[in-house]
Amino acid sequence: MALRKETFSVDEYYHLYNRGVEKRIIFHDKQDYKHFEFLMYVCNTERSIVLRDIDVDFDRGEPIIDIGAYCLMPNHFHILVREKFENGISLYMRKLMTAYSMYFNKKYKRTGKLYENIFKSSHINKDNYLKYLYSYIHLNPAKLISKNWKEKRERDDSRLLQYVFSYPYSSLQEYTKAIFKIVNPNRFPKYFIKPEDHRRELFEWLSFQSTP
Repeated sequence: MALRKETFSVDEYYHLYNRGVEKRIIFHDKQDYKHFEFLMYVCNTERSIVLRDIDVDFDRGEPIIDIGAYCLMPNHFHILVREKFENGISLYMRKLMTAYSMYFNKKYKRTGKLYENIFKSSHINKDNYLKYLYSYIHLNPAKLISKNWKEKRERDDSRLLQYVFSYPYSSLQEYTKAIFKIVNPNRFPKYFIKPEDHRRELFEWLSFQSTP
């Protein structure tokens, strides 16, 4: 297995992402997306977990990382996190990716690695970059209905925003409903106090995107 060159520091923010090997689809249906979201929650613990023993009353205890945003796309995912305890990110991602790979291979009767490689990460060391990532991650679904959505000349911003806000597999659902399970916004800067703040930020971000 490839070894990571990056190290993670407590209280620092990181953008984590990975995609399917050979860019293959890793989420085929609603059940796949929902299972990954379920794993995002239950794997965020120091405890050893046996998935078949987990029920609705599962108490994961203290989370090992803080999640600020995420988006699941057909062949890849993005997660914005804060390192809470030493080795928390590495432990979390190992549990999450292993558990989902086992689920996927069993369901689709396949063998071999599911992901392109060990997950990738970028350190977020500037406040404006951290704020930018909220928009970048949450706007990812736009490409599903408009591959060239960054070309402002032919873009319907209202349609794109409507789709992004209705997309069921991103943390925008938690922010707009103010019901948090996977996400812990209290450990991140309070850029967006109200749901309208998210819409305003995404619209402003869209307004600056154009192809020369």
